[in-house]
Amino acid sequence: MRLRRIYGGVAAAAALGLALTACAPADSGDNGGDGEGTTSQSIAVTVGPNDFISYNGFTPESYSTYNSAIADQLKAGFAYFGPDGSIVPNEDLGSFELVSEDPMVVEFTISDDAVWSDGTPITVADAILAWGIQNPNLTSGDAPLFNSVSQDLGDTIPAGPQGDPTGKTFTVEFAAPDPDWQIQTYILDPAHVVAEQAGMTVEELSEAILSGDTKALAPAAEFWNNGWMTEPGTLPDAELIPSSGPYILDSWSATQSVTLKANPEYYGEQLAPQNDEIVFRFIAQDAMPQALENGDVDVISPQPTVDTIAQLEEIGDAATIHTGPTLTWEHLDFNFVEGSLFADNLELRKAFAMCVPRQQIVDNLIKPLDPEAEVMNAREVFPFQETYDEVVSESYAGQYDEVDIEGAKAIVEAEGATGAEVRIGYSAPNPRRTDEVAMIKSSCDQAGFNIVDAGNEDFFAPGGTQERGDYEVALFAWAGSGQITSGQNIYATGKPQNYGQYSNPEVDAAYETLVSSLDTEVHLEQTKVIEKLLWDTLYGIPVFAHPGVDASASDIEGVERTTTQSGISWNAYNWHRAE
Repeated sequence: MRLRRIYGGVAAAAALGLALTACAPADSGDNGGDGEGTTSQSIAVTVGPNDFISYNGFTPESYSTYNSAIADQLKAGFAYFGPDGSIVPNEDLGSFELVSEDPMVVEFTISDDAVWSDGTPITVADAILAWGIQNPNLTSGDAPLFNSVSQDLGDTIPAGPQGDPTGKTFTVEFAAPDPDWQIQTYILDPAHVVAEQAGMTVEELSEAILSGDTKALAPAAEFWNNGWMTEPGTLPDAELIPSSGPYILDSWSATQSVTLKANPEYYGEQLAPQNDEIVFRFIAQDAMPQALENGDVDVISPQPTVDTIAQLEEIGDAATIHTGPTLTWEHLDFNFVEGSLFADNLELRKAFAMCVPRQQIVDNLIKPLDPEAEVMNAREVFPFQETYDEVVSESYAGQYDEVDIEGAKAIVEAEGATGAEVRIGYSAPNPRRTDEVAMIKSSCDQAGFNIVDAGNEDFFAPGGTQERGDYEVALFAWAGSGQITSGQNIYATGKPQNYGQYSNPEVDAAYETLVSSLDTEVHLEQTKVIEKLLWDTLYGIPVFAHPGVDASASDIEGVERTTTQSGISWNAYNWHRAE
């Protein structure tokens, strides 16, 4: 699992906001009997206005909190994150056991009953495909063959899953200890579908992956990379999108909604759906409270603002408000692409950091929601976590706590950059981020920069502003989980989520030490090293940890918020309407 981008912000996380008048009412729960005296339950949820992207939610272009909220309902894993970030084994899919520490070997057993929704058994071949997808050593020219957001399993597990591709048991041997061994992704996409689309048998696909036959794999990679990407509102053919999870994709109305049906072939009890249908509606976040009050949706996940909370409180007993801390944090990231203003100029990055009014942003926009909120001075630990103070005290000297206009101005003048345009990009519309940029402009323009609000609808879209590098600073949030090593995918050289192309050999080395140890003390010490390096070189600027607010209709039971990137829909399978 990688960290997920949050495109959205406060009132309208992106531009695909759905006008409230266009929302079809959520099903009341009475869809007629099933012939045995029970009623069908449909529950509507919105986690943001961003449209669905793809059944394949594991490419850099599709891996976001919004797409994953839907795609995660379709794919089974051997474990998932509980609401506090703890790891919960998924006994529906099977079991796993650490059978050797030196070398590190883990044995997995897939349940005999585990099948894809088309009735095809889930087998070792699916695990082999998942490993191949995440293997950067399978290449096409200079690029990985599979366009996966995760590209680390090939080095972590050099030989791949070992077992009969048509069987149910396999082992993996790690090249070095892996602190996240329990949550590596081994079941992701259906090998039988990929094989058929590539004109291969499942056995041939598995053999080509394990032997590194990239020529034979080219058609499979082409389908995996592009075959599930369809026009908005058009789902791939049903036989191409089977599910291993609790739900199947049923319909998609572009910019409006996606409907999931309970998987009729679901094989387990732990995650068995307690409802018949989940409808994901795409609604602007400032419209969510009204949509909940109107009954257009049953569960909402707005980014909190004072107005949002006030609106929810006005609904009264008809709504349940769920609040608490989150592992999501706001940050400003510099663009290190060659030719960018800040790419090779640490002094200008310092000047920008000196003029960003982080305390003002927190005081004005976050403290009204959480009086305990504070400026965040780390990236890998959060203010509410027990090691935060220790990490910050050894990695950050407080040099950017206070705005220093005169100091920043002196640097800008010395670098001959007076009047330099700084485009701050984010996914718009997004009132809170618009307010953040306005505060930064008010401050940093005094230092000699020319801050430009570059928020736009397509900032994070495939081929959009960020992908083209048309910005100096990106403003967004990472949604985290309980994973220990996920930061490597963001800060290490050439990693898939290192969008700004930052590169530092010392950071790379520190991560290599961290990700190859099971020792929590090593994790802590290397986190301190990494945080100090990221501050010293100014990869970017952390701003604050997001307070969490979700809400549900009072007649919907089973809703439980989470601190992790999975979001409010993490346990949608357990939602049900009160009798």
